[in-house]
Amino acid sequence: MDDDEIEKPSRQKRPQQVYTLLVEVGRKSGDGLPKNATGAALLCYSTGVSEDEAVRECVAVLKQADLAPLDVTGYGTLEERLATEHEIDSEERLLMERALSENAVIVAHATPFFADDDTRQKLH
Repeated sequence: MDDDEIEKPSRQKRPQQVYTLLVEVGRKSGDGLPKNATGAALLCYSTGVSEDEAVRECVAVLKQADLAPLDVTGYGTLEERLATEHEIDSEERLLMERALSENAVIVAHATPFFADDDTRQKLH
């Protein structure tokens, strides 16, 4: 049998999906966070064929932007969030569609943390 005749198993390509991620970042020189901030929480929409891939892509992009990702919490895809009765407004849906069409990571919202602020405790 020639090499040309050997059939390769066909692997179905999994479609890209958009995952909602909450990323906590620490301080790093040049990160663009407010001067007195101790870190921040970033609401991100990241694409990937799996949540693991979406997290890796998001962390890589944030590191390139001189941010210091410390922790990532995944909230799933649009369908998974709807199944758990999350309310998703039209603006959020548009950002998710944009992330998918551009195969991108979008930071939709940033909440800085300050030493005398209890915002971080409210996230968990």
